[in-house]
Amino acid sequence: MNETHDPELRSWVESANDPHSDFPIQNLPFGVFEPGVIGVAIGDQILNLRECARRGLLPASVREAVSAPLLNPLMGLPAGELTGLRRRLMELVRQGADREQVESALVAQGDVAMMVPVAIGDYTDFYASIHHAINVGRLFRPDNPLLPNYRWVPIAYHGRASSIVVSGTRVHRPSGQRKEPHANAPEFGPSKALDYEMEAGFFIGRGNALGEPIGVGEAGEHLFGMCIVNDWSARDIQAWEYQPLGPFLGKNFATTISPWVVTMEALEPYRAGRAGRGADDPEPLPYLDSENDRRRGALDVRLSASLWSREMRGQGTAAMELSSATIADLYWTPAQMIAHHTSNGCNLRTGDLIASGTVSGPGARERGSLIEITGRGAEPIALPTGEKRGFLEDGDEVTIRAWCTREGFARIGFGECRGALIHA
Repeated sequence: MNETHDPELRSWVESANDPHSDFPIQNLPFGVFEPGVIGVAIGDQILNLRECARRGLLPASVREAVSAPLLNPLMGLPAGELTGLRRRLMELVRQGADREQVESALVAQGDVAMMVPVAIGDYTDFYASIHHAINVGRLFRPDNPLLPNYRWVPIAYHGRASSIVVSGTRVHRPSGQRKEPHANAPEFGPSKALDYEMEAGFFIGRGNALGEPIGVGEAGEHLFGMCIVNDWSARDIQAWEYQPLGPFLGKNFATTISPWVVTMEALEPYRAGRAGRGADDPEPLPYLDSENDRRRGALDVRLSASLWSREMRGQGTAAMELSSATIADLYWTPAQMIAHHTSNGCNLRTGDLIASGTVSGPGARERGSLIEITGRGAEPIALPTGEKRGFLEDGDEVTIRAWCTREGFARIGFGECRGALIHA
């Protein structure tokens, strides 16, 4: 940590000093707004970095990267240059700075449309929450919910990068094959069991060469920042198709991410010890273990998912929170995910997205998907309007938010990851 994490820092952008703001001066996340301009969120404003570079306000070593249409060149810069950029940005927007040279480079967040900020070459979705794995396992294997490999190996599947969309994009209900339990044959049609998945996303900064694994102790050096992920899931399509090769059409129709990437440097104060393991759990194999990862490998980032139906919007009723959990409870840390991902020599590249899988906690209110909350639709939840939900209906809007708090440090947030479901 350094002086940029000082909780007493204030900005001349007044909205950044609101204690409830996701984007105080201690955060400074990166995003891209149309038609392809990199910016940094500060309060309810965006600092246009291309314009700052044009005016000579930023270090010469980063001007070309921040003038690119996406974040990839910036994400691949050496750590020292990224730290220097963060310090310089803080100098420009802190109280007492010469605001006249910067103020005209601000744009209101409400006046621009955000883009997927990164050219995502590959997307891997893990299954890192043991609580989620047990909750879902009980629905299909009540006597043996957790498969024997779970406590040994970080499980993941490769997702579809082409269908990753930015927050606010409407999601079409997917069609596919689905088979009712007692039917003789499957049928093809729109999914009847559409679900959300509350997840955290990690963007790769510096990649690795093919054939050269990343050790768990060095994995943090390859992470650039975090976003929020909603990996929409068609549970009925998924249940029929996933054996023997895993997720396919039930997953690849849409994945929503938040537009802002919170850097790992901004998240440094919110590190935590790796989640404890049960008395009967094995210790991680040596390639998945390090003393630093045990002490500081987790992050205390809290996620919250809410549902807003078409009828709720029509009646002026506020969205209803469905679940809230912290990624500090994940069984596998981000460093362990990266170490395992590359342990066979797989090469990660700048801009690759690694998702945590559904984030659930041990409590009933900490279940990060409807399949867990409603017991695969058998126990529907009641909305304030009297509507029932086992799974999502057309017109439903799901919003996931995330934030970090810790005594002695400023609260920082991630904005929102929002999507509304429409018929195919």
